[in-house]
Amino acid sequence: MYDNNNIFAKIIRKEIPCDFVYEDEKVLFFKDINPKAKIHILGIPKNSVVNFRDFISKTDKETVKYFFDKVVEIINNLGLDKSGYRLITNDGVDGNQEVPHFHIHILGGENMGGLR
Repeated sequence: MYDNNNIFAKIIRKEIPCDFVYEDEKVLFFKDINPKAKIHILGIPKNSVVNFRDFISKTDKETVKYFFDKVVEIINNLGLDKSGYRLITNDGVDGNQEVPHFHIHILGGENMGGLR
């Protein structure tokens, strides 16, 4: 069940400020307040979906494609397409999902090392 009081819902409603990278009527991309890399952007769809599975099952195909097209656009605009990047989405307790609103992390700007 979606919680309309989660922090991303409040950011979408402009109740909490963020450092916007891109926004339109369907998506929002902003800088993470606790970055794990030199570049750390969060991307969220504006519909009320809890996780990746929820996003895929409750969102029309055109909007899913639109979201991921925007992910690629942000990656390209930041120049990460040339140097490399990491995309992450966390799902559930074991996946360490902290906010119950589907989101992706775009990380880059430096060697990401670690997990493969």
